[in-house]
Amino acid sequence: MQIDKDTVARIAHLARLEVNEQESEELVQDMTKILDFMAKLNEIDTTQVEPLIYMTNEVNTLREDVIKQEITHEEALQNAPEHDGKHFLVAKVIEKK
Repeated sequence: MQIDKDTVARIAHLARLEVNEQESEELVQDMTKILDFMAKLNEIDTTQVEPLIYMTNEVNTLREDVIKQEITHEEALQNAPEHDGKHFLVAKVIEKK
């Protein structure tokens, strides 16, 4: 695939980016280098290589969830700007139509 300014412009449009002329030229060069590198990687024979599933051989150690009350409701509401004694009060942000 050949990268040109039109390709960069299409990609920039899809990514909602504004790219000036100088940045466009730099992106053409950078993207061309990336594609050249990927083409080089495609030359490597990987027929005898098993697919990599995990990056390490480490086993994920999980812990049991333990429910515990760290603070009381009163302590949680202590620094709230507004509350009704049980709940935080916040400004309405969704309007019903």
